[in-house]
Amino acid sequence: MTVRATPTAPIPAGPAPAGLPAPSRPPVQGWQSLLFVYAITSVVESMGVSQVFAFLPMRLSQVGLPSSQVPTFTGLFSSLIFVFGIVLVPFWGVWADKYSRRAVIVRSALVEAVVFAGVALAREPWQLAASLLLVGLQLGNTGVMLAALRDVTPRARVGTVTGLFGATGPLGMAFGPVLGAFMIDGLHLPLTDVFWVASFLSIAVIALLIVGSRDIRPAVAPVGSALGLARRAIVGVLADPAVRRIFLIFGVSILANQMSRPYLPLLVQSLQAGRPDLASAIGLVTGVAVLAGALLSTFAGPLGDRIGFRAVLAGALLGAGLALLGMAAAPSVAVLAGVVVIYAALQAATQAMVFGLVAVEVAPERRSATLNLVLLPLYVAGIIGPTIGAVAAGVGGIPAPFVVAAGVFLVGGTGVAVSLWRSRAARGSLAG
Repeated sequence: MTVRATPTAPIPAGPAPAGLPAPSRPPVQGWQSLLFVYAITSVVESMGVSQVFAFLPMRLSQVGLPSSQVPTFTGLFSSLIFVFGIVLVPFWGVWADKYSRRAVIVRSALVEAVVFAGVALAREPWQLAASLLLVGLQLGNTGVMLAALRDVTPRARVGTVTGLFGATGPLGMAFGPVLGAFMIDGLHLPLTDVFWVASFLSIAVIALLIVGSRDIRPAVAPVGSALGLARRAIVGVLADPAVRRIFLIFGVSILANQMSRPYLPLLVQSLQAGRPDLASAIGLVTGVAVLAGALLSTFAGPLGDRIGFRAVLAGALLGAGLALLGMAAAPSVAVLAGVVVIYAALQAATQAMVFGLVAVEVAPERRSATLNLVLLPLYVAGIIGPTIGAVAAGVGGIPAPFVVAAGVFLVGGTGVAVSLWRSRAARGSLAG
């Protein structure tokens, strides 16, 4: 049974008694200003991470890795990003709700500043690997920001706000490579300067969060040990069949994306065929094209409000699978960029619809914990996906990860579509 959540207002400070909702009070911050601050935070983080993905093959060559080993280690190093983080996934949400959501979000910006500086300073492959391992300590802020936004957003605007915030990640993923390409090919700066700029921007975000955001307390403040709360959060969330289905769908989407994304710069390189301005070509495909797709994806939120989040989700998954097949067969960089526009829009729409489903279908008492754990599939898929992609690339060449990932998307989209059709058929039978 679908549970429709009613808006709850957070309390300004101080924990509420265990198990009792906080008294109804006006939000301590408007959703518009909070969305603005969180959007910038998300964009800056995504910019830095996208630069790591876009220029990782070039950085691997710079730190001395033989060119024959770059494709395999591109996938393996990409999986390192999520190794440490998976253990801490449930704790970030618990610590945020128990102590301070703002502190947990600031922690993420602080760690990312250290990570990007480490990538810039690396001189050996193992040093680059160590820096990427630290990214796991940086993650875990998206669910916290979503939970805070949900607590201050009216129900009628949940889809729109979720769609707008969901687009900030893809926007950052787009701006990062474009900025990096301009710095490298336009300003003729070294690649390491790209990561130094990302580090400085992360420090600026820390100041923005401290000055521009309030600490949005949850409607029900948890009590007890962090370990016990984390265990109960996981058990409580995964015991809900609806949440399990949402997590499975999101896991399918992320798994397919993580299989293919590390190899997009290498696909560009193969199509570029030794021509100059490789960084600009990578920026076009992984930056400009993704940006266009991210802008298109903002229509997914209002569309989900009108026709249903699951219907939009099914279409986005199926479309993304077909787009990946088109990417594998692209004959030129220009054609590849056009297909990436479509894929980026569909991938961003998938994430927005998943967040929307959690925000409106999960019971209020589990909503915050679920939003904080909603990216758990990202960590699992972030480890498995690039590893599968590395194996596929080793066996079938650079296009192979895209073909395998397309199959995953198509299977997931078909499953959602069939489930939606059965649900509507059952409702029609009951109505008849």
